[in-house]
Amino acid sequence: MSKKLARGLAVMLLAVVLPTLSSCSSEKSSTTVAAAAPAQPTQPVSSSADEAAVLTVSGPLIVEHQLDLLAQRDGVVARIVAEPGARVRPGDLLAQMDDRQLLADLEAARAKTRSVEADLRNWELEAKVLQSDLERAQKMWDAQLITKEQLEHAKFKAEADEWDIQRVAQLLASSRQTEHSLQLEMEKTRITAPFAGLVARRYVRDGQQVNKGDRLFWVTAEGPLRMRFTVPEKLLGRLKRGQELTLLLPDFPAEHYRARIAELSPVVDPASGTFDGMVELVGNTAHAHPGMSATLLIPRP
Repeated sequence: MSKKLARGLAVMLLAVVLPTLSSCSSEKSSTTVAAAAPAQPTQPVSSSADEAAVLTVSGPLIVEHQLDLLAQRDGVVARIVAEPGARVRPGDLLAQMDDRQLLADLEAARAKTRSVEADLRNWELEAKVLQSDLERAQKMWDAQLITKEQLEHAKFKAEADEWDIQRVAQLLASSRQTEHSLQLEMEKTRITAPFAGLVARRYVRDGQQVNKGDRLFWVTAEGPLRMRFTVPEKLLGRLKRGQELTLLLPDFPAEHYRARIAELSPVVDPASGTFDGMVELVGNTAHAHPGMSATLLIPRP
């Protein structure tokens, strides 16, 4: 066989074999990819379905007793007793205002009251004497031992004494009212806690001049913790008083709190198509404090 013929046969053989090998290689690659595809991890399912099952309402935690204590009279703060963070009970002294002038006026009023009381006792004793004189004069008149003029004189003295007793009694009442008024002013110089709770803020310092109506302290109770909420009218009739819901604190996302519905408005606001309610935390309230933001989870209808 000539060399040219051998080369021709070799070229024809390669032309047949190469496409076959290429086709096999392609089929093998496709098979490998198809087999490997199911082994890839699947993406997690979105929780949007769970979120749609509840209505989330946000708002601050509040307490019923929370207020600013205001000065009830003009004066100077003589002494600060309580500092922010202090726990107080009803009636505990928070600050004392200068009461020296009031105390002097009160002592003078008490002295006047004692003096008028003594005058009234003297007039009452004299009235008994004059009443006895009148009774004796009446008996003597009945026995024709004295003149009618003497009897009338005894009556006049007894009646005049009764009017004096009434006059002094009015003076005594006025004096006691003055004393009571000064006592009330004295009480206004004592800044006391109206309820049990915490001193949240102090707005004044020792020696400061304050006017009536100035803020002195901010006192807040520690509980019960509550939250007001507003929901669509379609939930009216579905929410019930006493029903327990879940409440979350954004600062402590891992903790769930129990919140019981304490109030539900029976009226729907026609402008917004909503009604109001309030829940109260029950059970463990650790980490929950007045003023913190909270989220209430309400099941959708």
